[in-house]
Amino acid sequence: MITLNLTDIYEIHAAKLDLPVSEVEFDAPQRNGKIERIYIRLSPHPDKYLPDVYNLALGPLSANGEINDKIRLKHADPGKVLSTTIFIAYAFLLEYPEHFIGLDGSNDLRANLYHGMFLANRKHLSEYFVAIGVDWYVKLLRNGDVERRRDQSYLFKPRPEPFDYSRSRHDLYRYYMFYLKK
Repeated sequence: MITLNLTDIYEIHAAKLDLPVSEVEFDAPQRNGKIERIYIRLSPHPDKYLPDVYNLALGPLSANGEINDKIRLKHADPGKVLSTTIFIAYAFLLEYPEHFIGLDGSNDLRANLYHGMFLANRKHLSEYFVAIGVDWYVKLLRNGDVERRRDQSYLFKPRPEPFDYSRSRHDLYRYYMFYLKK
């Protein structure tokens, strides 16, 4: 279980909280004693059906300079890594309160981690944020067909809903969002 504490975070080494892209760096000790430089990037979500959503990418840089959000790291204190990440999201939302932060579990392990983080820290997070779960759907048309793009591929649309805290880890959301509590 991940416990968040927004007052116990890692030292930030570089931060640029600007639009359209914000970037932050911090060092996270690993269980093997090494230090891993962690990068956070907040950038506009590419789906036109999720306006004002800034996707949060988290991880070390890959060889091509992109954030590797699929790597499995063994953080000495995973709660502190996520506390630092959520603190950065909070700072971003204080600067840009009209926006939303989105977390995409790049694989089931990460989606499970984010889901568990929201469940275990409901009371703490609800002091600052409103949580949203998002699933994608394809609309069934009245004629019995499904909505499609011009190339005939299915048109998936996001369906945001208030986070259902009774939803188990066996029924993960496809995307996790939150915004600043007003």
